Amino acid sequence: MDQSPKTAPIQEGEEYDVKIEDVGKEGDGITRVEGFVVFVPDTKVGDEVKVKITSVRRRFAFAEKI
Repeated sequence: MDQSPKTAPIQEGEEYDVKIEDVGKEGDGITRVEGFVVFVPDTKVGDEVKVKITSVRRRFAFAEKI
């Protein structure tokens, strides 16, 4: 089981106002929350969006636009 690590500065369900800084290989927007990488589908560089964290992994997280 891949439990959410205690070291991640964010948790599932949290909401943040972020700015998309980069785009990943799969085309997802990339932002950082407290230095922690977050992938946000359906965004592009420069977008300023409110997101909700949907999944937290060891080194990165996924979020959705809300």
